[in-house]
Amino acid sequence: MQQNKFFNNTKELLQLYDQGASFVAFDTETTGLKADRAKLLEIGAVSFTKEGITGTFSQLINPCCPIPPEAEAVNHISQNMVQDAPLEEFILPEFLSFTGNSILIAHNAGFDLSFINTALVRIGYSKLKNKTVDTLQLARCLYPQLPSHTLQFLASHFAFLVGNAHRALDDAIVCKDLFLQCIRGQCHS
Repeated sequence: MQQNKFFNNTKELLQLYDQGASFVAFDTETTGLKADRAKLLEIGAVSFTKEGITGTFSQLINPCCPIPPEAEAVNHISQNMVQDAPLEEFILPEFLSFTGNSILIAHNAGFDLSFINTALVRIGYSKLKNKTVDTLQLARCLYPQLPSHTLQFLASHFAFLVGNAHRALDDAIVCKDLFLQCIRGQCHS
């Protein structure tokens, strides 16, 4: 089973960025914490290069199961919001088309990738093979003195503009901003 290669070399990432590489920061919202037992509720993503944002992707997904109250309390996605949303088998191919061969970026990337890859396999696709950056790992390495490395804490610490926390597109945009902070502000491996 091939796993995504996680980048953590900020010099190499900055070089790729400066050379015009395409990146996609993404986030998922889910019905639970375990990909083998829970389902995707939302995927949000923002594609960008050194020239700026090149596109966004935001889609609710009907999980075909009840949303536990504890999940709704975190992401504020209700059953009513997803009851008429498309199923994962329609959304995931669109997400694959959006990401293409871009370098992926996520905060706690293993979590988001586990849900995306589990869903891809469930609908008959291969797992993602894109190179991936985990901004949680980067932030822990570059800013070990900070008391927390959650996306919300880091957004506040670095004064990023934040929309709705725990909604996929807004969190993906914050993840992009954190990635840029990491490669521009602390460029060493």
